[in-house]
Amino acid sequence: MKQRLLSLDFFRGVTVAGMILVNNPGDWGHIYGPLEHSKWNGCTPTDLVFPFFLFMVGVAVSFALSSRREDPALHKSLILHIFRRAAIIFGIGLAFGLIPKFDFAHVRIPGVLARIAVVYLIISLLYLKTSSKTRIWICGGLLIVYYLLMTFVPVPGVGFPNLEPETNLGAWLDRTILTPDHLWKSSRTWDPEGILSTLPAIGTGLLGIMVGDWVRRKDKPEAEKVAWLFTAGFIAVLAGLIWDGFFPINKQLWTSSFVLFTAGLASMGLALCYWLIDVQGYKKGTAPFVAFGRNAITAYVLSGLVPRIHSIPSSLFMPLLSPLNASLAAAITLVLLMLIPVWIMYKRNIIVKI
Repeated sequence: MKQRLLSLDFFRGVTVAGMILVNNPGDWGHIYGPLEHSKWNGCTPTDLVFPFFLFMVGVAVSFALSSRREDPALHKSLILHIFRRAAIIFGIGLAFGLIPKFDFAHVRIPGVLARIAVVYLIISLLYLKTSSKTRIWICGGLLIVYYLLMTFVPVPGVGFPNLEPETNLGAWLDRTILTPDHLWKSSRTWDPEGILSTLPAIGTGLLGIMVGDWVRRKDKPEAEKVAWLFTAGFIAVLAGLIWDGFFPINKQLWTSSFVLFTAGLASMGLALCYWLIDVQGYKKGTAPFVAFGRNAITAYVLSGLVPRIHSIPSSLFMPLLSPLNASLAAAITLVLLMLIPVWIMYKRNIIVKI
């Protein structure tokens, strides 16, 4: 029987709710600082949302595939399932870019769902076909290779390596392969979910798999597992901060230091949730976030579609609240609206499996 981690559903639900909150303010001109992405280098609470989600994709892969990977006879059907699921997630992301104009000539190809699809595909295949030691080497190799590419390889047309938004190697590669028409509409010269930065994003997913494998172990006391998760998380955060000195923590570039820093925080966050919820049994008040976590992709997709049909303007709250608080209230309102369908699904034990 496949083991289910309630703390993973909870932590993922908190992350998805946070993702909906920061993606849908009532007024983009009035946003509290912590609810905005960092302008370039650095990290805000909002910058943690996406890497936390990718990290938990890795944890979930470990729990979902651990028992079936031991039987080679199941691998063919599992691989087909993995490709199918990745293709559907990628397709949903592409559809998002097409709505409402269906302008195929200018549709953004990269994106949040596209990155989730690619990372899920690659780490799932690696989990099926490689050992834990091999995955550690691959993860470390990806982070080091990405660092070397970004900081030592001269950028064509620029002549020197750099980490600036429009002139770094990743931006050049995006413009060359995807062309500006298929990149992030706010820049058209680079994409925060671009091709090259997918390499370290895979590292984020692989680190999640490592944590998932550790949590699943039956030969370790729960207290020891939690202690090591906190320890490993602290070491990763420290390593990320040290690496930040010469490869800055940067969400837009998904730098290797950003991977270690955010994965370390995610490990400690999940460890805390695991200890309180799964080990100590403190479950009061967790249900709304578990509901989000059980149908995370459904909640995210709905939160992307609803504002395209009718957004919630901050003007609804302006008579009573300041512009900043009105914008925040509109975002919270959308989160609560998205809770309604996932709560109904949760109470009826409906989980949409792509």
